[in-house]
Amino acid sequence: MTLLNLFESMTPETGIALALMIGALLVGLAAIVLIVAAVFSILFSRLDVPMKLVWIVLVFLAPLIGALLWFLIGRNRVPAQRYGYR
Repeated sequence: MTLLNLFESMTPETGIALALMIGALLVGLAAIVLIVAAVFSILFSRLDVPMKLVWIVLVFLAPLIGALLWFLIGRNRVPAQRYGYR
């Protein structure tokens, strides 16, 4: 059975199910990318080690919420003046 035959034999219900599965896969991949990006961003931030550990634990305990919180409020709280930036 070729791929073309597979698509020709699809019913609307299987097409919808396939679209939902692909959508869920893309959302899952986006979530994984967000979490990995948050962890790397935390590791390379100018925070002190205990605060980095707190953020990483938060990202691992509540992955999506922790990653979103990091990008929304965590990165902005890194003190810039202490390192000579304004």
